[in-house]
Amino acid sequence: MNEITIHQAQQQVDNWIKTIGVRYFNELTNLGILMEEVGELSRLMVRKYGEQSFKESDKKNEMADEMADVLWVLICLANQTGVDLTEALQKNFEKKTKRDAERHLKNDKL
Repeated sequence: MNEITIHQAQQQVDNWIKTIGVRYFNELTNLGILMEEVGELSRLMVRKYGEQSFKESDKKNEMADEMADVLWVLICLANQTGVDLTEALQKNFEKKTKRDAERHLKNDKL
């Protein structure tokens, strides 16, 4: 399997939407879908790592697929709103590095 960059993922999702998906759902619909997908991931994580037991209907779900669903819809929202996720992530690393340079090292809980 070939690795893809975040930029390539944004381009590939955009191409898929425009050729197979016909068009993007509107931003608010995609936000709702994102919340649904995060909920599905949460349900699986709670059963795998938390204290709830699996139902038969949960056993077919795979964590990687649920995470990919979350990423897919997030990429859709980024494309729709003009966000370059590569640039945004780089800026987020810089922000966190500057803000948290010593914060976690001084956290007795860690």
